Amino acid sequence: MRSSPPDPLAFNLAVWEIAKHIPRGRVTTYGRIAAMIPLPDDVSAEEYKAAGGRWVGAAMAACPDDVPWQRVINAQGKISERRGGGSLLQRQLLEDEGVEFDDHDRVDLKKFGWNESAGDPGQLTLL
Repeated sequence: MRSSPPDPLAFNLAVWEIAKHIPRGRVTTYGRIAAMIPLPDDVSAEEYKAAGGRWVGAAMAACPDDVPWQRVINAQGKISERRGGGSLLQRQLLEDEGVEFDDHDRVDLKKFGWNESAGDPGQLTLL
């Protein structure tokens, strides 16, 4: 399995553009963002399903300052661990936007998940 997409810059730009559409107070997952990006050339659907979320994670780790990185979490509704206290900052930023965490440090994706296809504010029509 590849450690990065065939065209990392193009992939990262697509990830960042999608992330910019996530409204305040909403979250989405690495895998959902990957699913919004067309299958890259020379990558099988099976490989993309296995690696796409990780590639999105790598893109978010390298995102510019204008990308709301805090709004992207893992499929379990949790913040993925980061070095240097980034996880605490991410939680604080999300809580400041009104996102709530349960007793297990999870976000209810049904309540706070961004539903880009259901007319949610910030609806994505780019890709």
